[in-house]
Amino acid sequence: MKNILILGATGSIGESVLSVIKQNYEKLNLFGISFNQNISKGKQIIDEFSPSFVHIDDLMGYNNIEKSENSSYLNSIEDLENLINHQDIDIIVCAISGFAGLNATHMAAHTGKKLLLANKESIVAGGDLILPIAREYKTEIIPIDSEHNAIFQCLNGEKGTEDVKEIIITASGGPFLGSSVNDLKNVTLQDALDHPNWKMGKKVTIDSATLVNKCLELIEAKYLFDLDEHYFDLVIHPQSIVHSIVTYVDGSSICQMSSPDMKVPIAHALSEKNRLTIDFNSLDFTSLNLTFQEFPKDRMEIQNIAREVCNEGSNLGTVFNAANEIAVESFINGEIKFDEIYEVIYRTFTIDHVSNDLSLESIHDIDTQTRIEAKKVVKSLN
Repeated sequence: MKNILILGATGSIGESVLSVIKQNYEKLNLFGISFNQNISKGKQIIDEFSPSFVHIDDLMGYNNIEKSENSSYLNSIEDLENLINHQDIDIIVCAISGFAGLNATHMAAHTGKKLLLANKESIVAGGDLILPIAREYKTEIIPIDSEHNAIFQCLNGEKGTEDVKEIIITASGGPFLGSSVNDLKNVTLQDALDHPNWKMGKKVTIDSATLVNKCLELIEAKYLFDLDEHYFDLVIHPQSIVHSIVTYVDGSSICQMSSPDMKVPIAHALSEKNRLTIDFNSLDFTSLNLTFQEFPKDRMEIQNIAREVCNEGSNLGTVFNAANEIAVESFINGEIKFDEIYEVIYRTFTIDHVSNDLSLESIHDIDTQTRIEAKKVVKSLN
């Protein structure tokens, strides 16, 4: 029996992890959860799974939630760090959305436990800090984003990455597949959230619609697999069946395929010697029509920024991520139009506050400074 801690348990990734646990009760136990403000969803999880520990980041929620006798309730950062380091926990799932997951990922990297990572932003902003820590403490990081988990599976059994020729990371194209940036000036929030294949939270769904998500994944892949950015190609694949393709120097290409369902990569990552059994939508290979397209040329500037982040390192990933988070938040709040998300990123990315200091404090400082600059750009567009 493996004891699991889910950080960000009330989000869409947390929901998928819980589903896999529920289908494998004899092997997996929900030992602890953390969440921020979604008290009603958190209460549902507590009532159903009775975790031993519950960390609630929001103080008001912590004070007001009806507490179960079967769970210990925590609130402070120190409490969270102690929970992450609890000796009975075998697997930590970091499913916190956005830059907010950086601190928890940083804590988890020190534990020597198995870390299932869905928080790509913590690697984009802090990869140069977190990956060396994970190596030092022998923390095994297994990605559960579908694309990175696909690469992980395609590399399984290989001695290393020295035989890799190319890795293709696929993108669905989101709800605006085939549309130019000029076509997107007047799209609504609901239009942008209407993803054809995946059910996700607002932020990642908007990132999918802009294709910035794929750029963030490029940066994450560079760190996770320790390969230069030129090994990776971003390709549009509208069906979201082939999640990544690894081509080797002998001409062999290996892909991972599944229906678009986050429970599939999560089940793989949670498994040990044998794979876990879950309910899934089987692929009908007799009727599959798989197509692939080039990354849109009018979105290449955003991809080039991601490649610059990969090549330059320092805190450029923090700047890119923070600019995007402010841009997406501003679009969701109705402050800018959809196509202006790109403008906010482009104009903010030119700031010169970058430092080679790789401390957690420095990353937070750069993030704060970048958000101030990005908000100024947003204001100038109003």
